[in-house]
Amino acid sequence: MTSYRKYFPEVVNMAAVWQQILAQDARYNAYRLPGSPQFRTQYIRRRSQLLRENAKIDHDPIIRKQYLKVRGQILGQRYGTSLSEQGSQRSRSASKCSSRLTLDREEGDFRGHRRYHSSGSGKFSLPSPTEDGLVPTRAAEASRAMVGDKTLDENYAFAGMHHIFDQHSQAVMAVKFANDDKARLACCSLDGTLSVCQVIPEPATVLCVLKGHTSGVTDFSWSLSNDMIVSCSLDGTVRLWQVPTGTCLRVVGDCDGAEIMSCAFQPGCVYSFAFDVGTGKLSRAQRLVVCEGHPITCISARSWMSREARDPSLLINCGANALCLYRVSGVEGSLQLKRKFPIKQRNLRIRSGFCPLMSFRQGACVVSGSEDMSVYFFDVERTNKPVVNKLQGHSAPVIDVSFNYDESLLASADSEGMVIVWKREQRS
Repeated sequence: MTSYRKYFPEVVNMAAVWQQILAQDARYNAYRLPGSPQFRTQYIRRRSQLLRENAKIDHDPIIRKQYLKVRGQILGQRYGTSLSEQGSQRSRSASKCSSRLTLDREEGDFRGHRRYHSSGSGKFSLPSPTEDGLVPTRAAEASRAMVGDKTLDENYAFAGMHHIFDQHSQAVMAVKFANDDKARLACCSLDGTLSVCQVIPEPATVLCVLKGHTSGVTDFSWSLSNDMIVSCSLDGTVRLWQVPTGTCLRVVGDCDGAEIMSCAFQPGCVYSFAFDVGTGKLSRAQRLVVCEGHPITCISARSWMSREARDPSLLINCGANALCLYRVSGVEGSLQLKRKFPIKQRNLRIRSGFCPLMSFRQGACVVSGSEDMSVYFFDVERTNKPVVNKLQGHSAPVIDVSFNYDESLLASADSEGMVIVWKREQRS
């Protein structure tokens, strides 16, 4: 199937322009009626609706770009340089050079040499990305028929806003759809609360707010049956919640009162370590330094459901303006760098993830937040211009992203507490 973009490039350009206009409005949104956040959210929602409707009408893209330029000048004269624009201007000059030096240095390390360890604390250096495929080849036509014969650009054309949630007053650290449920969404915030939302049918609503943590909530996880949520916090506790009633069933505190950054329901097996049943001692199988001196803020694993692409993959945010994709191979779990995608990440706990329905499509996609207030989609098989889509609409760094199971909706959360639910662009 020939790409939609080939025959209708002007439509794609229009969609890109209205996203840029919306992103420009979002950057200045904090200056509009500072005492009325509900109005600001309503304004952005209405602007999104009007711009989407206007994008369907034939207009000269050059006129649209001129409008974008003039509107930027008007907003700048009215409000001055936006806070987000000030930050981006400062970071452009500082990070442009430093990120290039850092990534070039890492490239040198990756090309130089590598060392594998069964134990110990030596530094890992990996070679340049290898070219073995991560996804099934184009010969797997029967498997590809399961998800439709569309290009990645068509499958991940998320452009419209389904709903905007703004119930949290501080940064939303994690956002996740319920398992095999495209209607329910939960998120946790540094304001010390979690919220469970219903996104479909419309209108989207907040079902309940879970209160009990005395400090910021850093992570949470749905149970397999979606009837419980486990959360962790900077207050040093893990809480178990009953979703239908919104009540806290149990509180477990860290023995030293340490801040807890991550939690998950135990599926029944430990896959990351080999351990002695008698002593409980863990034995590390492999050690890898992704980028020395930079924190790893997110690790996602994916096993491919194909006999043509057997090796699992790891997706890692490493805080060095890069999103790294590794291939796990061999009995000992050796890691090979496959791709390195450019994003903006230096200071925040940015997260990423694999797209759910990707094993048999014409390529595979990963999605990540970024400190430049955008959501990025990357094709893991494409070496040149891997960006499939870029969503703009947040007025603050995007911290986390999450698909529902059928990829009809995508949720993104930012450092100011806003959660945007994006819907797939419908094309005939």
